[in-house]
Amino acid sequence: MTNLFTRIKETITADLHAALDHKEKQNPIILLNQYLRQCEQETEKVRSLVERQYKLKTEFTREYQQAVELAGKRKYQAEVASQAGEMELYQFATTEHEQYANRAQRIGASLDEINTQLGELERKYEEMKHKVKDMHIRRLEIMGRENVSRANHRMNQVLDSNTDKATSRFQEIENYLDGLEHQVNSSFYRNTIDARIAQLEKNAKLEESKSIL
Repeated sequence: MTNLFTRIKETITADLHAALDHKEKQNPIILLNQYLRQCEQETEKVRSLVERQYKLKTEFTREYQQAVELAGKRKYQAEVASQAGEMELYQFATTEHEQYANRAQRIGASLDEINTQLGELERKYEEMKHKVKDMHIRRLEIMGRENVSRANHRMNQVLDSNTDKATSRFQEIENYLDGLEHQVNSSFYRNTIDARIAQLEKNAKLEESKSIL
């Protein structure tokens, strides 16, 4: 029995999700919002990659400058050692100079490549931001059109299909108020007549009493 209820619950849940998905597919605003969120997420990822590329460029630049400085330093030291006749020191400084020079050359090539890649990433990132902005504007335009369409639809329902019905209803209310007003006036008139007649009768009795005396 528990398994049966579980299957029924799962079936109902699945049908509900399917109905909601179908409803969302029929609403272009919901679909556009979903697509916008996806684009914004991708744009944010690209922004993080651009920032990371800037950090890599900074690190490569620092390494390049350090390698160039050390290569120059070892070259100068090799010249000093050569002039002093210190061949072992000269050989060590020359080897170090070549290593730092090669490193600087390799890092320089990598730095050029990073600058090229960074320029491409920045260009695409700007394009993505403009695209997302245009989509936001487009969404506002569609929302405005949808709002006007809904408003016109509701107004047309009131002005067109419900005109005769509303007029008939207002006429019924007006007739009811007229009848109620007539009843009130008639009741007031009757009460007024009864009071006046009673007063006249009272006056007549007074006059009759006076004549007897």
